[in-house]
Amino acid sequence: MAHTRDPKDNAALLMRVKRISGQMEAIARALSSGAECADVLHQVAGVRGAVNGLMDEIFEAHLREHVARPGLSDTERAQGADELAAVMRRYAK
Repeated sequence: MAHTRDPKDNAALLMRVKRISGQMEAIARALSSGAECADVLHQVAGVRGAVNGLMDEIFEAHLREHVARPGLSDTERAQGADELAAVMRRYAK
């Protein structure tokens, strides 16, 4: 079920992913160069926050499009809710 139909929304999400990728590359460089643990931990915390923000945006888009959108059948709504529940269980681990 694609829920990021708007090209502008997709572009914004892809930019977030590219920023996260850049953050991960910076962590790899820091580890390779023997950076201080505290500095690396701060970078990792930044990535975690960025991934959480990305997850929040996609989660909300899915909720609005596949659970709360008017006109969905009961089956479609249940499927969307089941998908979110599965992601929430996995994310909470």
